[in-house]
Amino acid sequence: MNQNIQAHILVFTATILVALSFIISGKLSGIIDPISLTLGRFVLAFISLLPIILIVKKYRVKIKKSFIKGLKISFFYSLYFILLFKALEDTTALNTATLFTLVPLITAILANFIFKDKLNILKLFIYFMGMIGTTIVIFDGDIQRLINLSFNNGDIIFLFGVLSMALYSISAKFFYEKEDEVLSITLMTLFGGIIWMSIALVALDIPLQWEKLEGENFWYMVYLSIGATLITVFLYQKSTVILGPNKLMAYVYLNPAIVAFLMYIMENQKININTFFGILLSIFATIILLKKSKEIK
Repeated sequence: MNQNIQAHILVFTATILVALSFIISGKLSGIIDPISLTLGRFVLAFISLLPIILIVKKYRVKIKKSFIKGLKISFFYSLYFILLFKALEDTTALNTATLFTLVPLITAILANFIFKDKLNILKLFIYFMGMIGTTIVIFDGDIQRLINLSFNNGDIIFLFGVLSMALYSISAKFFYEKEDEVLSITLMTLFGGIIWMSIALVALDIPLQWEKLEGENFWYMVYLSIGATLITVFLYQKSTVILGPNKLMAYVYLNPAIVAFLMYIMENQKININTFFGILLSIFATIILLKKSKEIK
C-alpha cells in the first residue's frame, strides 16, 4: 500500500473518531465547563502517550526540538476551542456548525499563498458545493431553518475560531521537517495544549471540577482523550505531512454525514431524503476536492 493511500485511511479514521466525539461530547454537556473538559482531554492524552516517548530513544531525543513546534501548532488548536466555547455564550451550536463549513475554503486560500497550491474557479465551486451539502445535513434537511438562520456577535467570534482551525492544519505542515518524529511532535502539541488551556482556565477563572466525571462519564472522557484527542492529533499530524492541509480539510465535509450515520446506527435516528441528498453532495464534493488538490511536498 503506497504512502498516499495509507494517509487517506488515517485521516478518514480520524474523521470517524471526531464524528463520534460530537455524540460523546453531547453526553458530557453541562457537567463541567467545556474549557476545563478540553484541558482534561489534553492532560489524559499527554499522560497516556508520555511513557511510550520516554521508553523509545528515537522519540525521547526529539522532545526538546519538538517543544517549540508543538507549542506553536497547539496554539491554533487550543485557540479554536477557546473561541468556540466563548462564541457559544452568544450563539447556537447550529450556527457554529454552519460556519465550520468555511474551514476547508479558508485553508485552501491560506495554502494558496503559503504552499502555492493554486485555487481556481472549479475548486471554489466544489468548496461551495461541499458547504451547501454539509449545511443541509446540519439542518437535518430542513431548508426553512437554513433560510431563517441569523448571525450575531458570537458568530463573529467563531469566525476567528474557524480561522484558527485552518491555521492549525497549515501549521502542522509548515513547521514539520523531515527529521522530525510525528509522535514526539504529537506529545509536544498535547503539552502545548495543556499550557494554553491552563492559561485560559486561569484567565477566565474557571474551576476544574474533574471530580464530577464519575461512572460512565469517566469512560466518555477517556474516549475523548484517547480516541478523539491523542489518536486524532497523531493521525492528523502524520497525514497532513503527506497529503497537505487542503486534502486533510476536505474531509471536514464528511463530518456531519458520518455523525448522521452513527446516530442512525447507535440511536436509530432516521435520515430523511433531503438530509440524504446533502450527504451525497458532501461526499461528492470531498471526492472531487481530493482529486483536484495537488500534493504539497
